[in-house]
Amino acid sequence: MKNSKEITILGQSILPGESKTINMEIAKLHNTTKLKIPIIVQRSKIDGPTVLFSAGIHGDEINGIEIVRQLIIRKINKPKRGTIICIPVINMFGFINKSREFPDGRDLNRVFPGSKKGSLASRFAYHILTEIMPHVDYAVDFHAGGASRFNAPQIRLAPNNDELKTLADAFNAPFTLFSKNIGGSFRNASQKLNVKMLLFEGGKSLDINYPVADAGTDGAKRILRHLEMLDPKHEIKEPSQKTIYIERSVWIRAKCSGLLHDNGKVGSFVDKGTVLATITDPFGKFVRKIKAPHDGYVINANQAPIAYQGDAVYHISKKIADATE
Repeated sequence: MKNSKEITILGQSILPGESKTINMEIAKLHNTTKLKIPIIVQRSKIDGPTVLFSAGIHGDEINGIEIVRQLIIRKINKPKRGTIICIPVINMFGFINKSREFPDGRDLNRVFPGSKKGSLASRFAYHILTEIMPHVDYAVDFHAGGASRFNAPQIRLAPNNDELKTLADAFNAPFTLFSKNIGGSFRNASQKLNVKMLLFEGGKSLDINYPVADAGTDGAKRILRHLEMLDPKHEIKEPSQKTIYIERSVWIRAKCSGLLHDNGKVGSFVDKGTVLATITDPFGKFVRKIKAPHDGYVINANQAPIAYQGDAVYHISKKIADATE
């Protein structure tokens, strides 16, 4: 546990029982305006673990930002014991520009562990890992689908990790996917520092979906309850069923270009042959169906109005894992 003494972030100390907002200022905008990234720290006087809730590593994934905002505004981030750190927007540059990337064109989630003297994105990755993550025991990083692809609320975790599996059980999202860590990602770098991180996916970019935000907020509360950090005044909504573990999944791709008409099956179980969508031309010449190739759960749907041949349009489970494994 990392809560028994003062912690120091960017030269500022926070003692047990204190709360403080620390502004990370690594670079200015091109018009010399200072760009502050708030790091919101709440500490109990009682010893306990440190949990990080972060979002906005991709600046256009607003749904994750909304989840962390709700944790703050509803005071869920005030721990009964231990420390909670909230960073609602990591990539403030992208958030301002409504863009996934940093101004240097790099994806922050592919440049970890970063470099003190590297590119702008690389410098941010370096400071996050050196200033914040050494204090953290557990983390949930909130994301959304990109390029008009809507993710059903889901947790992603590395396979064959019992500690992460226990955390995923506690979070209890509608779906939990086993997925390997990607080189250069925040999750991969955190694991190397022995930080137990879950990645939450839900909704799509440049959008706020409140049922998805509620799923993320409720899961965060269940994690805190599991760690005995949640203030008892916060009620917890229990889902109607336990999380569905998905071991294997496949993408369905468009076989032609045209207007994409989604049938709203995301998050649902479908039988083989179920029509997930149709693709039409704009001139009334053809209608082509996209059918489920097998039984499974639709965990992602492309909600763009136009699809091109080869576009990923649906992500569907192929093998459901035994939750007891």
